[in-house]
Parts: sequence; structure tokens; C-alpha cells
Amino acid sequence: MTSFKHLSAALALATLAAGSALAAPLTYTVDSSHTYPRFSYSHLGYSTQLSSFGKTTGSVVLDAQAKTGSVEIVIDTTTVNTGSVDFNGHIQGEDFLDTAKFPKATFKSTKVVFEGDKPASIEGQLTIKGVTKPVTLTVTSFQAANHPMMKVPALGANAFVNIKRSEFNAGKYAPFVGDDVRIDIAIEAQAK
Repeated sequence: MTSFKHLSAALALATLAAGSALAAPLTYTVDSSHTYPRFSYSHLGYSTQLSSFGKTTGSVVLDAQAKTGSVEIVIDTTTVNTGSVDFNGHIQGEDFLDTAKFPKATFKSTKVVFEGDKPASIEGQLTIKGVTKPVTLTVTSFQAANHPMMKVPALGANAFVNIKRSEFNAGKYAPFVGDDVRIDIAIEAQAK
């Protein structure tokens, strides 16, 4: 009977420990090959221009049980892709992103707001061209599950925010070239 009590106690402790491990926050590394920020703006009222960045790094921390998390994203602004090599250089110039002085844009969350089991918005600080402003990203989709091929915990999300480029010292030609810019990000990340 004593050995049965010891076995029961050991199983109870093992179950408790396993539950604690599952409840712990997980840190995910951004998958740069599936994470692409895009931005769009009105060009002289004729069209909405769509451009993207080719290299993004960062991390996401998620505690699904506690419904808390954090996000840090670093965008290499020298990888801007407008669809035109000449225009890529124009956007990287002093009037816009000034990538010679500011080769990176960053987002660091201050709060993740959940609705039910999923993040609905992410508040944080966006830094572009050395200027930092508070913004709130709206999350339009979110999934956290084991990656079917890599067999590790993974997550993915889509989110967007609207900003005024003039507030980041990048307002050349406004209002003819739209001051309002929508930034969309599709992100995937895997647990470390």
C-alpha cells in the first residue's frame, strides 16, 4: 500500500509539472521566409500603390493560458520592393525612408489585447526614420498550432495599422502622394 501511495504521489507531481510546462510562455522566432510587411498609399489619386519589404526578423512571446504576449519586429528597410529598381532607390532616399541613416524600422509591443483565446490587437511603439510613435495593430487572423512539417509549435497572424508618413518625417509630396499609409504584416514564427 505504501508503494502505491508513492506511485500515486509521483504521478500527481509529474502531472502537475507537465501542466506547468504547458502553461509557460513560449518564445517564437519570426520565420523571415514567410513574414512580409507591405505598405500601401494613394499615388496622386490615380491608384493605390503596393510595396513590400524583403527581410524581417523578430520574436513573439505568447502565453495562451494567461492571455498575454509580446512582439518585437525589425524590418530591413533597405529591402523595400516597389516593383521598380529605380523607385526602390527613390523610396530609400532622404525624402522618404532615408535608409542610409535609418536602415531599420521596428515595432515593440507594449500590450496584447485578447478577445477570447486569440489576440485582437497589439499596442506598441513603431519607429520609422528615427521617429517613435504609439500605434495599435488590428489582428485580422491568428493561428497557433504545431507546424505540420517542422513538428514544432508555430503561430501565424495577419495585422494592419494606418499611419501618417508625415508624422515619421517621410511626408515628401503630401498630400498629392498620400500621407495616409496602411501597413499590413503577414507573420509566421516557430518556437525556439
